[in-house]
Amino acid sequence: MRETPGPEEGAAAAKDAKAARVVPWWHLHRRLYDWVLGFAHHRHSTTALFGLSFAESSVFPVPPDVLLGPLALGNRKKAMGFATVTTVGSVLGAFLGYLIGYSLIDLALRIPGITREGVDWLAGQFEQYGMWYVFVAALTPIPFKLLTITAGFARMDLLVFAAACIVGRSLRFYLVAGAFWLIGPRALPFIDKYFNWLALAFVVLLGGGFYLVKYVF
Repeated sequence: MRETPGPEEGAAAAKDAKAARVVPWWHLHRRLYDWVLGFAHHRHSTTALFGLSFAESSVFPVPPDVLLGPLALGNRKKAMGFATVTTVGSVLGAFLGYLIGYSLIDLALRIPGITREGVDWLAGQFEQYGMWYVFVAALTPIPFKLLTITAGFARMDLLVFAAACIVGRSLRFYLVAGAFWLIGPRALPFIDKYFNWLALAFVVLLGGGFYLVKYVF
């Protein structure tokens, strides 16, 4: 008796979804998404995810969610493993950000989105609210690297800094991976239909984080 096939996942789902539509050549963001989705089963996928997570915590502006989400969707069996890799890479990168702020603040000020005024203001707040600033940045779209660098500049207690990073980053990335694990292939038709709107929403959230840091902080 022939077994009923389960829901399509991973590279097979991505391949079928891609074959079912015609993507204009100028939709580079969509082609990148398709490539990442198919990349979920590649032997270097976790390495790429770790590298992006590490860099985002100290110098790189793009959050690792853009890779974590499609990877978790493309290979649901490894969703929690991807979340662990993202968390570890991000926390280790946060210590690099701390080191940059601690001893290389002039270099840090060359990173887009980081200004002397913003760093000085945050440093003045860190004695009382440092743990919460780092935690909120670790959990939300606020640029995390600004807070890790400022934490080093403000000489924030390393144990408190580590705890805030671990808790905030773990909550964020396990929630992202868990959401994609839960909805699985059912998300593909929705993403296919509303991809451009979802991409726009992500850009708005990312830009909103930079706006919040620049004009509120």
